[in-house]
Amino acid sequence: MRSPRVKRLRALAAGALVTGLIAGPLACARPVDAPPAPSTLVVGIDVSGSFRNSGQFEDAIDYAALYIYGRMHGLGGLRPATAIFVGSLGGERAGEAKTFHPIQDLSGKSVAEIATDLRTWFAETDPSTDFNAFFQRVSVHVKRNNLVLAPLSVVLFSDGVPDFPGQRLADQDLYRKVDLAPLDYLSRSVTVRLLYATPKVAQQWEELVPRQRVRLWTQDAEVMRGWRRHAVEGAAPESQHGLWDWTEEIVDFRVRRTRVI
Repeated sequence: MRSPRVKRLRALAAGALVTGLIAGPLACARPVDAPPAPSTLVVGIDVSGSFRNSGQFEDAIDYAALYIYGRMHGLGGLRPATAIFVGSLGGERAGEAKTFHPIQDLSGKSVAEIATDLRTWFAETDPSTDFNAFFQRVSVHVKRNNLVLAPLSVVLFSDGVPDFPGQRLADQDLYRKVDLAPLDYLSRSVTVRLLYATPKVAQQWEELVPRQRVRLWTQDAEVMRGWRRHAVEGAAPESQHGLWDWTEEIVDFRVRRTRVI
């Protein structure tokens, strides 16, 4: 027969175990008022003549402004971006470095003000779309700002057609020369999203662009234009629940890593 002391000790142990089981998940949960986890968003705007003349440029700018605002404020369940850079994909010559505008240039602005800034910053029309120079610049900015290891999302508003001035290349060779390697080891999670390409170009990116660690997601222009059907005219961004649901499903879709050599 167990003594009263043994019974008390066992009761205390059982109580501690139950308390630990209940408190354990709560202790691991992120506090409600904790700042968002580090996450980097880099937006590339294609200012080449081909994209401007495609009929998609103005729609892309309008949506880009909404997307940046939504990611900046974590609306509708979108992952808040703690660092944002916006740059252009065009170039007068191969390898030309372009300015990247930081999140500080956008903070405190409305969607309309961000759209105005994008049109002002990227008013020029460049003859070519230089993806490789853009990816190299992304790498420089991420390292310079000590953002290595934070999840990185690179969103390209572009028709997706790469240019290599002075080189005549077949389609397969054209896309195989797109170099994602500068992004490979910037984070354990790097995703490149190409928006507003044609279905054929999107397929070329998916099947031909070499990649090892970078996740790739494409969405063609016809689908992207659908965002307007989900936007409620006159409603505040915080109330655009349908638009943010659409964004999460169509743009911010979670992508599996696939290797293309």
